[in-house]
Amino acid sequence: MRTLAKIVGAIVACLVLLLVVLRITGFNPIGNTPGPGNYPGLWLSGTVVKTPVSDWSFVTQYKWDKVQTRTWYGIPHSVTTGYILHDGQLYITSMFAKGVPFPQGKSWVKNVMRDPHVRLKFGDNLYDCTLSPVTSADERAAVLGPRAKQNPQLLASDSTNGPVMHLFHVMSD
Repeated sequence: MRTLAKIVGAIVACLVLLLVVLRITGFNPIGNTPGPGNYPGLWLSGTVVKTPVSDWSFVTQYKWDKVQTRTWYGIPHSVTTGYILHDGQLYITSMFAKGVPFPQGKSWVKNVMRDPHVRLKFGDNLYDCTLSPVTSADERAAVLGPRAKQNPQLLASDSTNGPVMHLFHVMSD
C-alpha cells in the first residue's frame, strides 16, 4: 500500500510540475488556420496589453487570431479562429457544419457561452476581452454583408440547411 501511495504521489507531483511549466511557458494552439490540422492549446503566451482597444483596425496585419477561453475545470482552452473587422469593431467567427448544435458543437464556443471573458492573441500581444454573441439580424447582415454577396448562406441563423457562421462581438475589458 505504501508503494502505491508513493507512485500516485509521484504522478501527481509530475502533473503539477507540468502544469506549472505550461503556465509559465504557455501552450499555444498548433496550426495557424482554423479547422482541420489545427490543434487546441492551453495558455496563450505573449505580452498582455492593458490599454483598452476602441479601434481594432491594426489587426488587419494578421491573418488569424488565437482565443483562450475559460473551462469549467480551470485549465484554459485555446484555439485558432478567424475574425472579421467591421467599422473598427472586431468580430470572432466560428463556422458550424450542417447539423452541428450550437454551442455544444465546439468546446471553445461552449466555454464562451458559459463565461464570455477571453484572452485574444494577435502577433505576440494578448488582449483581455469579453465576447458577446451577435443575435441581431441587422448587425449580422452589416458585418457579413460583403461576404454574403459571395455566399448568401452566411446570413443563415440556423444549421438545418447548411453550415452557419456564428459571430461574437469583441469588447475590451
